[in-house]
Amino acid sequence: MESDERPRIIVHRERYAIHRYPPDAEWPPMDLQSPFYSVTRTPMEISVVTREDPTQAEQPCSPGWRALSLVGPLPFEWVGILARITRTLADAQVSIFAISTYDTDWFLVKAEALPRTLSALRAAGYAISGTHHG
Repeated sequence: MESDERPRIIVHRERYAIHRYPPDAEWPPMDLQSPFYSVTRTPMEISVVTREDPTQAEQPCSPGWRALSLVGPLPFEWVGILARITRTLADAQVSIFAISTYDTDWFLVKAEALPRTLSALRAAGYAISGTHHG
């Protein structure tokens, strides 16, 4: 990847929640119709990201996230893509929750930080598309 190239970023309109389950939990309940969801199991926990559902009461849960994705597929040979974005957002005091897939990188920011996120990314030269409100 050339040092001045920036992948395009898509802002997704849905609000998401991040859930934590014990490592020995059964398959966690989730909205399988969600446009984006992720399940990660480690020896210490199961993390689930899915569309926010106010009726879900399991704890701990962190609601109120917006998802952004890099337009992919992104070649594995491209170095520092997510690092550059996280550095830009750290400088803007925006915390992220990052998830990588085979083809692309996703990152979630709290909904209230979305305007600051988009401003920082645009200032860093990223093209942004998608639904910015909500």
